[in-house]
Amino acid sequence: MTAVRLSAGCGCSRREILAMLSACGVSLTLPALDARAASRRRTERPRSLLTLWMGGGMSQLETWDPHPGTASGGEVRSIPTSVPGVEISELLPRTAEQLHHALLIRSLTSREGDHERGTSFVKTGYRPEPTLNYPSLGAIVTHELPNPAIEIPQHIALAADASFSHGGYLGNEWDAFRVFDPGSGLTNLQADVSQKRQAERLEGLAVVSRQFRAARRFATAETLHEETLDRALRMMSSEQLRAFDLESEPEAIRQAYGDTRFGRGCLIARRLLEVGVRAIEVSLSGFDTHVANHEGHITQCAVLDPAMATLLRELSERDLLQSTIVLCLSEFGRTPQINPAGGRDHWPNWFSGLVAGGGFRRGAVIGTTPPEQPEAKTAMPTEPVTIPQLYATVLHALGIDGAREIMTPIGRPTRFADAEPAEWLLERQPV
Repeated sequence: MTAVRLSAGCGCSRREILAMLSACGVSLTLPALDARAASRRRTERPRSLLTLWMGGGMSQLETWDPHPGTASGGEVRSIPTSVPGVEISELLPRTAEQLHHALLIRSLTSREGDHERGTSFVKTGYRPEPTLNYPSLGAIVTHELPNPAIEIPQHIALAADASFSHGGYLGNEWDAFRVFDPGSGLTNLQADVSQKRQAERLEGLAVVSRQFRAARRFATAETLHEETLDRALRMMSSEQLRAFDLESEPEAIRQAYGDTRFGRGCLIARRLLEVGVRAIEVSLSGFDTHVANHEGHITQCAVLDPAMATLLRELSERDLLQSTIVLCLSEFGRTPQINPAGGRDHWPNWFSGLVAGGGFRRGAVIGTTPPEQPEAKTAMPTEPVTIPQLYATVLHALGIDGAREIMTPIGRPTRFADAEPAEWLLERQPV
């Protein structure tokens, strides 16, 4: 009996071909869809970065690294997670069910205990200095991994606050496109006149632009006016803008994320990742709990927990987690000591962060912290991970060379990452 191997380029369906050739007594061998081929297809998706920014200094002791029953533990209790033997705060019950998707780092360290400096450091991987404005990690990812198929901004900040991510020395064009109230529509993206009137306006503008270009050829290139106008017009007519519209999402999904700025932002972030947007940041402020720390974290975790848990679950179900790195970070942590106002103060010595997807280890925990209040402020956690190390590893996982020398506009050489990748944070690849 003749054996025939079919290729994917045939115009008929496999069922139709099987029926025809079976009638002729011909047997078939079809290409196997093995796990490695499926894995290759997953990794071929556009690689992206999604940062969940906890503004104000989230307490590790009320979230990812509880120490119940100790002097530093406060009122919070711990609960088991989907990772055997690992417990997190009772304030994050739904996220606990999804922790097997993530790597929990309890030993992030910093030397920046001021909000502004700490935010700058954790968003860029460089301590702030007066001579150079460093780009945020999202700006670097967007700059290094341009996607010509994207007609909307490729660096987006949802539920944005004052500390949105910026382009630094890469230029303002790499600043995040800010959406302050996700799900409420976008402003200034629809013409306020008829299509005919809009076309007449653009025709008149084109005449002026041609005259300006003819007399000032070099100045035209420097202003980026025409390029910016083209991008804006392309965006206004793009079908990809539908990613910002939640009307098509089932009510059950919207409720699962939570009807909050942060929850809607996380749902839109998932939709933007499906489009192929490179870098997204969703902000949740309100963690500056110098007073009533426990109560403040009850309020904020009630917003964070459903959104983050649903996001991790949906990214996994929709085959987006392998191509997306999810970071949940804050500018620093909170002191092991509880102050007289029932709050916790700034504590950069150690704090926690969560990383999921993109080749990072899953269902693992890095680092431990003292179970009691440390006697010295110089105390350190086990297996410390610096922010520059983490960001060098993120860039490495995304295929970006963080060690490549960059010449800044002031003629100063630098590089995107101020450390070497910590490859022990990544999954071991099969040989």
